[in-house]
Amino acid sequence: MSAAVSMAQANAMQRGPVRLLAALLLALLPALAWGLSSDRNQPIQIEADKAALDEDEGISIYEGNVLLQQGTLTLRGNRMTVHITDNQVDRVILEGRPASYAQRLEGETVEQQAEAGRIEYQAGAQRMILQQDARIWQEETEEFSSDRIIINLRDNTLNAGGDGPDSRVRIILQPRTWQPDEPAPGP
Repeated sequence: MSAAVSMAQANAMQRGPVRLLAALLLALLPALAWGLSSDRNQPIQIEADKAALDEDEGISIYEGNVLLQQGTLTLRGNRMTVHITDNQVDRVILEGRPASYAQRLEGETVEQQAEAGRIEYQAGAQRMILQQDARIWQEETEEFSSDRIIINLRDNTLNAGGDGPDSRVRIILQPRTWQPDEPAPGP
């Protein structure tokens, strides 16, 4: 095998994973519509102990201390699997003990946070499914937990619960305190 063939093969191998990463960069995070719009214009940084990218299969797998950051968005887990179809992200699965998500919301000064044993983002359906001790919270003002939480990003709806004994939904809402510069609460 000549050096020119080896170099061409090396370049082709680099283009494959680069296309997988480009699809991830272009399609993964913009659908997370409740985050800051400026996050979409920030670079995505991924760190992991190991990475395997397979363009033919359309799968990239990141393992060990996975960290993905883009602007105020942070994803952490033990394993992240990205499925790409037709150069678009189809599905992202983040697993951990727990896997976690944090992002500052548009118009807010605090972060929305979530954690679960498994967080699955379905790009086509614009849906996030949190399973295994799922919990969503925002600072100390509210908390929503269940064994399974489904967030529909298209219409900003949430469904939780299921059939098992651990599927009970728990919601904690802190009382809102009245501020002197606001109108007094009505009767």
